[in-house]
Amino acid sequence: DADIEANDAPSSAIDRFDAMVDGWFDHLRGTEPADRILYALTELGDFGLIWVLLAFLRGLRSEQDERAAWRFAAALAAESVIINGIIKTRFKRERPVVQEPRPHKMRIPLTTSFPSGHSSTAMVAGILLSQRSSRPTKVALFGLGGLVAASRIHVRIHHASDVVGGVTVGLILGAVARKVWPLYRDR
Repeated sequence: DADIEANDAPSSAIDRFDAMVDGWFDHLRGTEPADRILYALTELGDFGLIWVLLAFLRGLRSEQDERAAWRFAAALAAESVIINGIIKTRFKRERPVVQEPRPHKMRIPLTTSFPSGHSSTAMVAGILLSQRSSRPTKVALFGLGGLVAASRIHVRIHHASDVVGGVTVGLILGAVARKVWPLYRDR
């Protein structure tokens, strides 16, 4: 692909996986509806904005849901420290190199690439915000989380393996948060 530097030729199984998945997104890149939607999703995921908003709105429903919103805020802070303060500083993976202008403005993160914080946050949100939710709400939360995670590949801010790593870490951290700070019986 011309957008990625030539010296980044796939050399390992992870590199080949990243190149393969990146290729799947090539047919969407440059199409206005896909770019507009996926760039918007990536922006909504910045700093966990969409998830904080959803947790806040849910917290307005009841005292127990307010406690759940506070638990989510604490889990999000812990997740950020673990992802950005520990894991990313240990791996120091470079982000994909893009040589042509992006079709939409977006914030370029200062941190390294692995794992994807957007993907991790999305999964923590899915696990914690889906408690006491209907099946359609759970599907919607994890579906939105999956789209936010995929948007990071589309906008070429993360490699696919960064997203897989972020999803994995987020699922683990979400499960740990539910175990450490239980609020109600799981549904």
